[in-house]
Amino acid sequence: MNKFISVNDVPDLAAMLNLVQDIKKDPFSKKKLGENKTLGLIFFNPSLRTRLSTQRAAINLGMNVMVMNVGTEGWALEFEDGAVMNGTKAEHVKEAAAVMSQYCDIIGLRSFPELKDRETDYSEKVFNKFVQYCTVPVVSLESATLHPLQSFADLLTIHEHKKKARPKVVLAWAPHVRALPQAVPNSFAQWMCAADVDFTIAHPEGMELDEKFTGGATIMHNLQEALLDADFVYVKNWSSYKDYGTPLLNADDWLLTEEKMKTTGQGYIMHCLPVRRNVELSDELLDGPRSLVIKQAENRMYTAQAVLQSILEELHANPNPLLWSERISSFYD
Repeated sequence: MNKFISVNDVPDLAAMLNLVQDIKKDPFSKKKLGENKTLGLIFFNPSLRTRLSTQRAAINLGMNVMVMNVGTEGWALEFEDGAVMNGTKAEHVKEAAAVMSQYCDIIGLRSFPELKDRETDYSEKVFNKFVQYCTVPVVSLESATLHPLQSFADLLTIHEHKKKARPKVVLAWAPHVRALPQAVPNSFAQWMCAADVDFTIAHPEGMELDEKFTGGATIMHNLQEALLDADFVYVKNWSSYKDYGTPLLNADDWLLTEEKMKTTGQGYIMHCLPVRRNVELSDELLDGPRSLVIKQAENRMYTAQAVLQSILEELHANPNPLLWSERISSFYD
């Protein structure tokens, strides 16, 4: 593995699930693999689970970790090629990414969308520029459109708790007080469509996701019907893709409750966190015996470790850093 930006970077999903299950049995078995290697975690936006889980994963592998919050600790970056930098941007990503690559063996990058212009956000300018100019592997800690580390942990959680070979998984839109990105639902849909599950997306009309991430999913606009016989219900808000960045307000009837969950039988509850209690999900479900939200968060550490381990093994096999920039392709490849 020479980068981790989407499920498309995983050559064998079943093999990766086997690897992460082995890691859970003995998280320190590869302690020497990351010796004298450094992971750089670069944050343009806040983080709790992603930052801590990825840092702990690197420590389990014996890596050194450096963390930088670009917005408060670094120069404002320019991403346009050919720019005349006579404004507020003090450094170009060409130099920044190249310099970071001198200090780090792997770079993890996190950046959110602005939710103002769909074309700009979905072009993944920040990520593509870093991938272009870094000479070391890049790992997505969440981007404008995808959150693969979260989705990998979600898939592992489903795999560990499923009671039949092909479970029914429902991604259920939930109310929220503000506009949220589509990265988590996009990514979850992409991973579920690649996995062996019966996958349904339930959302109000007008809240469709980008079709390039939902191919193979069943789309429904009636939450109660979608929940019928569901084994896992993943609750998440997202703003409109079509009317880009627009939130859907006054949709409290989409709040998932114990009463609505009765048609699932004994379906599990999932959420990526942070969660707005009694807005997205009721207390009774979050604190109930079928809630997997803490298990999902725990699995973030092990799946991140599987990704880092796979990249480190590739680095040991191919230690020439100049080859990485030649082998890394565009964001959605």
